[in-house]
Amino acid sequence: MTDPAPFEIFLAALPGLEPLLAEEARAAGFAGPVTVAGGVTVQGGWPEVWRANLVLRGASRVLVRIGAFRAFHLAQLDKRARKLDWAAVLRPDRPVRVEVQCRASKIYHAGAAAQRIERALAETLGAPIGGEDAIALKVRIDDNLVTLSLDSSGEPLHRRGHKQAVGKAPLRETMAALFLRACGFDGTEPVVDPMCGSGTFPIEAAEIAGGLAPGRDRSFAFEDFASFDPAAWTAMKAPRPAPAAQVRFFGSDRDDGAIRMATANAARAGVADRTDFRRHAVSDLVRPDGPPGLVMVNPPYGARIGERKLLFALYGALGATLRERFAGWRVGLVTSDEGLARATGLPFLPPGAPVAHGGLKVRLFRTAPLP
Repeated sequence: MTDPAPFEIFLAALPGLEPLLAEEARAAGFAGPVTVAGGVTVQGGWPEVWRANLVLRGASRVLVRIGAFRAFHLAQLDKRARKLDWAAVLRPDRPVRVEVQCRASKIYHAGAAAQRIERALAETLGAPIGGEDAIALKVRIDDNLVTLSLDSSGEPLHRRGHKQAVGKAPLRETMAALFLRACGFDGTEPVVDPMCGSGTFPIEAAEIAGGLAPGRDRSFAFEDFASFDPAAWTAMKAPRPAPAAQVRFFGSDRDDGAIRMATANAARAGVADRTDFRRHAVSDLVRPDGPPGLVMVNPPYGARIGERKLLFALYGALGATLRERFAGWRVGLVTSDEGLARATGLPFLPPGAPVAHGGLKVRLFRTAPLP
């Protein structure tokens, strides 16, 4: 397949995490990453779209910019939508769902705009419209500029395909990966999570260390695009030789069910040989043998799981254990409550930007190596 001229690819990120996703895209060799509100833009052709879905750990989804034009009324929108080369990107046998957002434009009725584009698609391409498994065509009309993007991901990218069991307040894998990056984790040091829940931090860290692509176990919407090349995709997905399992990743929790979930999730992810999950309280946490690494933890916040007053003792016990037993280790702590973070007594650096998580705003609190 001859690749067309590069086009804009939009890597969506949770607000507050855009700079970290730009770092990841740059490190992965994507061309010209630019941080914008809600994500990162890069340039590339279809193989880069596939690769972004396959290898980027921090992107929420990957959108492909397929066209843009000015339109000041619905008839103009209809006419210009019909001029797009839909057959170059979409198949006539796959349903399409049109989602429109309007802002500061003469076309202000999103429903009417969606109907016009749907009709243009149906009459020029012959594609069926709507349905649960439809490809999403996202249309933004902003200041009379119509921008059309295809969602190449389908299911959000934090759904890696191997994590079936989750706890009460799971941290998305995409967030976990970018928080690990923010703490300087590169796969060469151990990670300990003393409140591991379903195991997100240790499993994500073990995958990074093992060179495992986050999208290896799932399918994507782009596999139903007209531009898809199955042979090239199969070659791109081919497993690379994994590094020897030298570094291990540890999770503990006081809940038996959490340990069972984490252990099963690690097995499905193919990292059981790199991970170690055990049931015990924070106060019983023991430093692993070997060189120092990173303690990464997402404790309860009070606003969601436990009462805030009761959590001060938990955070205090966590801080005391880490100060006493984890000299030389760095700490990354995710919480919505700065007061609880301070209750650990740990010497935190200035916190990261607030990030939306389950209706709350959480921040990453980091330390340098503990004295």
